[in-house]
Amino acid sequence: MMRLHFIAIGGSAMHSLAIAMHRHGHIISGSDDNIHDPSKSNLKSLGLLPKDFGWFPKKINSEIDIVILGMHAKKNNPELLRAKEIGLKIQSYPEFLADRSKDKSRIVIAGSHGKTTITSMILHVLNYHDIQTDFMVGAQLKFMKETLSISTENDFILLEGDEYLSSPIDLKPKFLWYNPEIALISGIAWDHVNVFPTFENYIEQFESFIASIQEGGVLIYNAEDEILRVLVDASTNTIKKIPYKTPNHFIENDVTYLVTNEGNLPLSVFGKHNLLNLAGAQWVAQLMGVDSSNFYEAIPNFTGASKRLECIVKSKTSLLFKDFAHAPSKVKATSSAIKKQFSNHKTIICLELHTYSSLNTEFMGQYAHCLDQADEAVIFYNLETLKIKQLTPIKFESIKNGFKRSSIEVFNQKDDLQNFLIKKNYNNTVLVMMSSGNFGDLSWETLKARISEF
Repeated sequence: MMRLHFIAIGGSAMHSLAIAMHRHGHIISGSDDNIHDPSKSNLKSLGLLPKDFGWFPKKINSEIDIVILGMHAKKNNPELLRAKEIGLKIQSYPEFLADRSKDKSRIVIAGSHGKTTITSMILHVLNYHDIQTDFMVGAQLKFMKETLSISTENDFILLEGDEYLSSPIDLKPKFLWYNPEIALISGIAWDHVNVFPTFENYIEQFESFIASIQEGGVLIYNAEDEILRVLVDASTNTIKKIPYKTPNHFIENDVTYLVTNEGNLPLSVFGKHNLLNLAGAQWVAQLMGVDSSNFYEAIPNFTGASKRLECIVKSKTSLLFKDFAHAPSKVKATSSAIKKQFSNHKTIICLELHTYSSLNTEFMGQYAHCLDQADEAVIFYNLETLKIKQLTPIKFESIKNGFKRSSIEVFNQKDDLQNFLIKKNYNNTVLVMMSSGNFGDLSWETLKARISEF
């Protein structure tokens, strides 16, 4: 039994790890300056929610075995400084996770996009066939209560591998901690400009990741991504390289069918990017012991992870989707998928600029033509988010110029956005709300009710 203290316990990954360790019998404490649901409710239900929000150096003492430091904390965090002062062991989330899984076969799903969906697909197939594995995934899944599970008995651990930094004092990309035996890279598209200011610098992280795969291991990669293909070809690591491409498919009556040697399978997901995700997931599942027949049996029922092209309203003529897309490549892929899947519908894409990259005027040009597929395009950014990230206000004209689209509506007030959306006619329309945030706490129930009228 260990005593573990979590600095920034309210994070999605951090609170999941705290809960997992609590269930293994370890003594858990933690702090955060603010905690939102679902983390707040999850921690509270197990008695792990801090009594008061804030940072309290008095919580840090010599009885603590490991301090786990979340990315949300700052370098000058009072609890971190105290932990350093008394010489406690301090680990980032991925470092701790790597230590806990060092005796397992590690599978890491990496890439600028699709990580969560691919990981979710694999877990869905394994769950369908009652195959147990340890895992860490970046979103809530309908068929699993937890987003992280670590046991003592399972041989594999399936990890979503993020290229972002590990902690404020551990500037190593998270996925470089894992040294996988099996790895998948879904593609590379520049993101996190606050950390990787040039695309070349960003690419270097994936070069390092490929080099970190254990000798004799396997790399599964999207062969349709030219940049990735060049990296893989150039790698001198002694690993097996398995390419994958978009599988044969067709669309009929707003349903995508996968063409297989066992017949045409109707899927619950759609879009070229999701078909690529499926192809990659199938390879990983195969290496985990699931043959193609069993994969095809399970995959038609996969409906996606939370906020990954998640349909939350389907009325007689119209649909409302939530999607996590925020980086340019993701926005473009999702927009194209929607237009192709629902070619007989009007498409309205509403995108919130929420990340550091997307709110950076110099980065805005990366979004050029990403919303061209939408019949109507709407952009929202929250002025409060700019303040929190200490960024300068964005001119509406800069956004229109960046997206290379003149017919675009831009809002920075939640009420203005909500009024605009509520007044629209949604007959035979697909509305997609894309964001890694929450649109300034927009009333989803009101919007859902409006779509349901059509």
